[in-house]
Amino acid sequence: MTELVTHRVTLAFSDGIEHELAVASGSNVLEAGLAAGLPLLHQCRSGSCSTCLATLVEGEAATLPGCSSSLLASERAAGQRLLCVTGALGDCSFALPYDSKVGENRAVEGHAFVNAAERVAADVMRLELELAEDCWFDFRPGQFIQIKVPGTDQTRSYSIASTPAELPKIELLIRLLPGGVMSEWLLGHAAVDTALAISGPYGAFFLQDSGKAPLVMIAGGTGLAPMMAMIDVIRAKSGRKPPIHLSFGCQSAEGLFHGEAIDLRRLWLPALTVTTSVDRGPAPDGVRIGNPVEAVGADGPLDPATVAYLCGPPGMVEAARGHLMSLGVEPGNIHAEQFVAS
Repeated sequence: MTELVTHRVTLAFSDGIEHELAVASGSNVLEAGLAAGLPLLHQCRSGSCSTCLATLVEGEAATLPGCSSSLLASERAAGQRLLCVTGALGDCSFALPYDSKVGENRAVEGHAFVNAAERVAADVMRLELELAEDCWFDFRPGQFIQIKVPGTDQTRSYSIASTPAELPKIELLIRLLPGGVMSEWLLGHAAVDTALAISGPYGAFFLQDSGKAPLVMIAGGTGLAPMMAMIDVIRAKSGRKPPIHLSFGCQSAEGLFHGEAIDLRRLWLPALTVTTSVDRGPAPDGVRIGNPVEAVGADGPLDPATVAYLCGPPGMVEAARGHLMSLGVEPGNIHAEQFVAS
């Protein structure tokens, strides 16, 4: 009879709370933590959504045989792991990028009603929903919800662009994809008061309590959505605001959106500076040609205490992570969410 081998795994939340688990060899850390009743953020349980992200700080742990991970090479090199597909190779410890209270807000399933659907750019739709009584939840700016596409068995994930203070209304910015099932529904069938089956909130990408540290936000396309929510929550807080630089980019001028909304926030927040870029010209006045990653640090080195938020396509996130680290930003201060087309 083969003896079961277990390893001591320590999970440390950002508020200093730690828990030690016994994780069997060949088992994933997430399931062991959930079985122990820990408030761990998770969603897909298959290594594809990055919700259960953690950083390996001591010991060895690797993706289990037969499993795959959506992490970028730079993220793995920085010690990041997805707990749902990660097994311990010995005693080890992980740092979680959220406090022990976040996971207490369990995802719920219910319905929301369409309040408005408007095309705000050539390939972007703004969708405003209102939560039904059976789907009340709280969330942190940066988290996302899932929507079941009407008439199908498919779901799509979208970051929330509004703040918890605006509940029960939530705003989404959705990229329109040729042939996409959600895109076709939005363009051909979305109507006010339509009921949608939704679930959430999900995600470990959200605004952290970083005090007065300077913030850098790099957004590609509809990756602007969580940044808008974060900026609005910062504005609503009392006290002096930290300096914020938002670098927002789209492929072309036809893809730009929310210009007036961004300008309004610049008036509200003198500490907010904005750079807008398009990959290719022609570019409107005040818009640079290039990508939003290159625009960061163009005026000089960044403060070593800078905290960064990245949201957009995987290639942009990978480039931004490397660029920020070259500018002196600590890997642990870089928080990212990849948008992958379905």
